[in-house]
Amino acid sequence: MSFIDIFWLFFMLSALQPVLHQRMLEAMRMRKIASLERKRSSRVILLVHRQETMRLLGFPIMRYIDVDDSEEVLRAIHMTDDDIPLDIILHTPGGLVLAALQIARAIRGHKAKVTVFVPHYAKGGLHLAEVTTRYWGQGLAMMSL
Repeated sequence: MSFIDIFWLFFMLSALQPVLHQRMLEAMRMRKIASLERKRSSRVILLVHRQETMRLLGFPIMRYIDVDDSEEVLRAIHMTDDDIPLDIILHTPGGLVLAALQIARAIRGHKAKVTVFVPHYAKGGLHLAEVTTRYWGQGLAMMSL
């Protein structure tokens, strides 16, 4: 193997590393959610706004905001059977009031127990979702979302 072959191999692995890291991070989050669902015998729904960083060779090359869309949250609430409790995790600086109102109405309409966890903050319209529930959870120390 020549030096150029080793260089290209290193370059290719370095290019794939951000994608692999992102997939591993997403898989870890899904395992944590599944673990929480088993532990609490409920359906866990996330509405988390987070800023992610893509790196190449250890240097940040791109930052983007990852948003678990409010439409997906509404769909998950409506698709959950009425006898299954919901655990909703909110971590968001706020946003569209209409989406927050729809989520709050969907939470209020769910017949089973609904618990809202706010690990850090839920500002803006999504505070409505927090207020409409009867059960609030403080931060989730076991969740590193």
